[in-house]
Amino acid sequence: MSKIIIIGAGAMGTAFSLPCIDNNHDTNIIGTHLENEFIENLKKNKNLHPGLNIQIPEQVKIFKVEEFDQLLNSNVDLIVLGISSKGIEWVSDQLSRFYKDKKIPNLLMLTKGLSIYKNNYELLVDKLERLLVDKGISNINISAVGGPCLATGLANRVHSSVVIANKDIQTAKKISEILNTNYYHTSYSDDLNGVEVSAAIKNIFSMAVGAAKGLCGKDISNEVREKNYLNTASALIKQSIFEMEIFVEHLKGKKETVKGLAGLGDLYVSSGGGRNAKMGAYIGEGLRFSEAKKTKMKNVTVEGADLAKEIAKKVNEDFDEKKLPLMLSMINAIVEDKKLELNWESFR
Repeated sequence: MSKIIIIGAGAMGTAFSLPCIDNNHDTNIIGTHLENEFIENLKKNKNLHPGLNIQIPEQVKIFKVEEFDQLLNSNVDLIVLGISSKGIEWVSDQLSRFYKDKKIPNLLMLTKGLSIYKNNYELLVDKLERLLVDKGISNINISAVGGPCLATGLANRVHSSVVIANKDIQTAKKISEILNTNYYHTSYSDDLNGVEVSAAIKNIFSMAVGAAKGLCGKDISNEVREKNYLNTASALIKQSIFEMEIFVEHLKGKKETVKGLAGLGDLYVSSGGGRNAKMGAYIGEGLRFSEAKKTKMKNVTVEGADLAKEIAKKVNEDFDEKKLPLMLSMINAIVEDKKLELNWESFR
């Protein structure tokens, strides 16, 4: 039995506790500084999680942030980060404060992200490591989870397959074995860059695939679009995978990773109706991003759009539309707030 601490009481962090307890691990969830009221309401409501619509099993112990030090002051085997990308600075502060003079346990990131730091691409795992090193923490071992696994499905123990990635294959294998169940099927990889890059940029391509219905043809009825847009969606998926391979290799990942769970698998799930695909559908219908955001998805985080804005300048510097026609068309439509138009002749 291992002691696992999950930081973040959101949907994915909480759902992740299920395979942990089903493997008989000592499983603990601790909320962030923004989740105290949420946890209070959760406990008042018999641990019914509003985002998952399930009752969290009593084997999962739930704590407020004030108990952070007390909880970590024991033999912790694995710390799982189920926070948003915006919470990386906060969690690095908390971990560095507590582990300043101690060995930090293995870390596992559920959060996906890609940003620009000093005009270079920076994965979220690299950002966390940089922040911890800057705060005096050494011997940091960070793994990441990739693959098509929606939180509600995992919370209901639906068959799901993921890949655990770490530059050290033995660490990835060990964590994979700790988490594997008869419904949470874990594999492992040493291609941390490939898994993380695929997991991040698939959100941009999910918007492109989501736009298929609106883009499938001009001067045709909505009825014809509804029945026939899958031809277009399939072509966009194929082009997405082709361009993801180019981008992943550019960031020192392995091309073959894109055709696995973190790339093709996750793209399939995300383009099937998630937030990114919904935004893509509105853009495909002819709406500009700002209009769609304001009128259709005002209070909804669209990860693909946020990422597009973050990396737009760098991607345009590194590639042209002959190399990445779909990715750049999607990114520039969002950043320049213009209608989406695709150059089909540039597709491979």
